[in-house]
Amino acid sequence: MAEQRSGGADQGARNAPEHVLVVFPGYHRPWANWIYQRLDSHGVRASLQRWDPPREAPLEDSLGDLLLARGQVLLVLDDWFFQLGPRAAGEWNDVLRGFVAANAERFTSVNLTNRTLLPATAVLEPVSLWGVGEEEAEARLLSRLGIEPRRSAARRLSAGALVRFPDTPPEIWGEVPRRNPRFTGRDDLLTELQERLMDAERGSAACTLLGMSGIGKTQLAAEYAHRFSSDYDIVWWVSSDDRNVQRDRFGELAVQLGLATGNEPGERIRAVREALRRGDPHPRWLLVFDGWDDTGGADVILPQGPGHVLVTSRNRGWGDHTEIVEVPGFDRAESTGYLMRRAPHVTAIEADEVAAEFGDVPLPLAQAAAWLGESRMEVSEYLRMVRDGSISDVDEPTGPYGMPNASLTSWSILINRLRLAQPQAIDVLSLCASFAPGRIPLGIVRAYPQADLPEDLRWMVTDLGAWSRALDTLVNYSVLSRESRGPVGGGEMGPHQESVHMHRLVHNIVARLTDGEHRTAHRKAVRTLLAEADPGNPTDSRNWPRYAELLPHLEPSGALASRNPRVQTTVLNCLRYCLRSAEFRAGIRLAEKIRDQWSTALDPVSDEMLELTSLECETLRKFGRFREAYQLDLLVRARLDEAPAPNPLGSLRSAVSIASDLRFLGQYQESERVQRDALAEARTLLGENEPLTLGAGNNLGIVLRNLGRYQEAYDQDVDSLARSESTLGALHSQTLITSNNVAQDLRLLGHYREALARQEANVRVQVRILGAQHLQTLYARAQLALCRRREGSFQQDLGATMASVLDQMEQVHGRGHYLTLSSINNYANYLREHGDLDLARRLIHEAEAGYRALLGPAHPVATGVLANTALVLQASGDRTDALAILESALAGLTASLGSDHPWVLGCALNAGAARNFNGRVHDAAELSRDTLRRARHTLGNEHPLTLSSQVALATDLRGLRENEEAGKLEEDALLTLTRTLGAQHPHTLSARQRNRPYWDFEANLG
Repeated sequence: MAEQRSGGADQGARNAPEHVLVVFPGYHRPWANWIYQRLDSHGVRASLQRWDPPREAPLEDSLGDLLLARGQVLLVLDDWFFQLGPRAAGEWNDVLRGFVAANAERFTSVNLTNRTLLPATAVLEPVSLWGVGEEEAEARLLSRLGIEPRRSAARRLSAGALVRFPDTPPEIWGEVPRRNPRFTGRDDLLTELQERLMDAERGSAACTLLGMSGIGKTQLAAEYAHRFSSDYDIVWWVSSDDRNVQRDRFGELAVQLGLATGNEPGERIRAVREALRRGDPHPRWLLVFDGWDDTGGADVILPQGPGHVLVTSRNRGWGDHTEIVEVPGFDRAESTGYLMRRAPHVTAIEADEVAAEFGDVPLPLAQAAAWLGESRMEVSEYLRMVRDGSISDVDEPTGPYGMPNASLTSWSILINRLRLAQPQAIDVLSLCASFAPGRIPLGIVRAYPQADLPEDLRWMVTDLGAWSRALDTLVNYSVLSRESRGPVGGGEMGPHQESVHMHRLVHNIVARLTDGEHRTAHRKAVRTLLAEADPGNPTDSRNWPRYAELLPHLEPSGALASRNPRVQTTVLNCLRYCLRSAEFRAGIRLAEKIRDQWSTALDPVSDEMLELTSLECETLRKFGRFREAYQLDLLVRARLDEAPAPNPLGSLRSAVSIASDLRFLGQYQESERVQRDALAEARTLLGENEPLTLGAGNNLGIVLRNLGRYQEAYDQDVDSLARSESTLGALHSQTLITSNNVAQDLRLLGHYREALARQEANVRVQVRILGAQHLQTLYARAQLALCRRREGSFQQDLGATMASVLDQMEQVHGRGHYLTLSSINNYANYLREHGDLDLARRLIHEAEAGYRALLGPAHPVATGVLANTALVLQASGDRTDALAILESALAGLTASLGSDHPWVLGCALNAGAARNFNGRVHDAAELSRDTLRRARHTLGNEHPLTLSSQVALATDLRGLRENEEAGKLEEDALLTLTRTLGAQHPHTLSARQRNRPYWDFEANLG
């Protein structure tokens, strides 16, 4: 049945056929689609017919069926066409000379290859379209069919509807594996996949190819990308075996799209997702995530928009995110066809027996076909070896993703043959087994000839010919595949830049079957090479792609257990990369593995272990695991105290880290004490302007802010900023952080206009230096939203801004991270203030539960969020419950922070209002008077919170009919508000309208 038909004009070209049946193997669908559209544009009716006749049917009958269509039969030929079935060349030649020659007026053809076709193909008089441009190809096609070009009659199609000329690749083509010239069958599966993606609603066109290891998911995805490439402007392949490699590779698309971003992976990912969502500059895109088994990061990376997403995975959990397309084994015809094409001496009966032996699983079938094709061994002898062979040191793979046990024996046969025929290929295999499976940067062997390679591997550096032959052999036997990725910045790829891909199942088998006597030396060589490839500066985001490439291979190579200082430095640099690039989860896992290895051999207070602890604790804090960081810091501090010799620098770094732990845990007074001592020690030991001293000064400003001592925090931050600008430069990331802190101090001091002006400048600089999506810029944008809310002039657009910041925070950190919770809390406050009580209630309950789970119920921040919960309840009419929550929060905050802390004063302001609303006016006035007195003492007479307390007391006094005092307080507050904030500021207008003031809590752990 024809797959597609086009209508044409009856007044077609003078010599044109009335109809053309375009017959093609699935492999050449892009060419068939292009031919179909070209004919249609010239008014010629056409149909498409995918053709893969079964081997059992006589070839003459299959060709005869094509003649049932009217008009011309156009065969889309290349050398692959004549392997369909497969069929012997003699059978094709006989039919071409007989049946086709007898019906020559019905058959015509185009040729898409420069390779020699069968001699009898001459009867078809194929016109070559190989290697010519689109205009010439169209002219040749029309000429061969006797169609006179009539441009005036051509159909006008939009640019988006035009089928791309197959020899013109998509505008962006990223690291798609080379097309497998031996790809077999799967036509129905590929067609189903295309239909599902094309028919899906915008934003939900995502499918997962699901199946066991070795079933051919990657090959299927690669064939889809090649076969349907003409449907897309962007085809981008993302290796997803390792999360860091995945994020780095996905982020690289930002460069190809011309997006203005920095090098930080999270920033690039967010920019790419936004560009793909908008379809700007290209709406027709295909993203392939190969080997993505962990669905944990799906919400952060998986793009939505007008394009298509294809995932290959063994994890059925992808059904929650995408459509599932099950990938079964070959059907028997596909198995036997593949075997017979690869090994032409194999008969159909023999191929059926081999396919049954390997369960129609593509990966072992590919290896068996390669063996039979190369060795020309009789199938009976090969199967005898497979069935009789025993591999005593290999366990049969278990579970749903294993392969038939026969494949283990077949691999053993192959490796034994290579040992005799090409031992250098075994050297390469053994070396690959010392890397992790997946993408292997094998070219570093040649990139760093100075590395101390073992004697049996030195030929890899000196003998390029042998190197190439060994790789070619392994690729030919389907053991490895070559990666298509070129050097950064373009240019020609040299041997030292080569990488290969080894399937995880193949890696597992090869690791068990290759000779183990050199394994120790080979693992040592790999970790030496990894150290040589270390760029040496993990704080420079330009080096992060290399660190992402090295990271997966640390553990398999034994680098984590190495005592070589150079290797240990590389290991720590990879941990620094995880910290600086915000790969906190990966960093924590890596740190735990390093500690397991190092703690058995290194002194716990050695420089290496102290550096590991410092990095691990900082990563734990960034991830929100504050208690674990604190316990680890305390353990190291105890060991430093017990050490026979003092370690002043180690003790200093430990103190700085402990002070940070205490701050996050809400122990602000103790944190300040430790931080001040550490800062004084840093100044004595290192001087005023060393990075550790500057960091200690910055941390002191944060804890002072947490203590509510805003003026002291401001003075400290201004001093830190001046020193940082002088020492590090105005554009250094640490300087930008300190500048954010100064703006935050100004806002908390009530200097809203000044805070806003500074923070707007901060964000502009950070966007220019770090990029709009950088983590630091994102935090600065969150602070800018708060500045605008307090300043009062940006209320109209502020909700969308805060929602956007929240969405991006979630993408970066996840929903339960403390920075995301802060954005949830602040956005909920805005929504409550602007009347969206339902969403505000949901969000504030989420923030409350999140902080309680993260920090514990007694933490000041977790307690402070309760005040916001109460405000939502109060606005919803639940005044009794609101009062109970506020009284409880006030007692909790007072116990932990003291009566004069601004958070306590703000909570007291709200509790006074709740008492008033519940009819306890005398109690309200008493609390309001005390709150005003304390606010004046702590914050000064002109601070917005002091003035709010004054307005609140006036309201309570009016309720007690003490109108004279109430009037004086109100008048004074209005005059001061007008002078400090302006007559049109929301606070001033609210006070003039005699609305009861409130305070909402800005949750921030610093």
